[in-house]
Amino acid sequence: MPRISTFYGITVWMYHDEGGHAVPHVHARYAGQFVSVGIEGNVLAGGVPARALRLIQEWMALHADEVLANWRRARAGEPLLPIPPLA
Repeated sequence: MPRISTFYGITVWMYHDEGGHAVPHVHARYAGQFVSVGIEGNVLAGGVPARALRLIQEWMALHADEVLANWRRARAGEPLLPIPPLA
């Protein structure tokens, strides 16, 4: 599971084998809890504390183009690129 970003104790990654189904999304972990978040910031599965979710959603909004580019790379079986953390 390639990690694509880490910020404020949140780790964000994307699976290579998920590029062929569902909506573009990332997985995130914070304080031992996991969440899958769609490109529009909607929670697809799991959950993290509200503050962590807001940070993930803010990061997604700022880096939507880069997340989509990585999603396309995942579908093509290409290496994923790191995305800058939330500053």
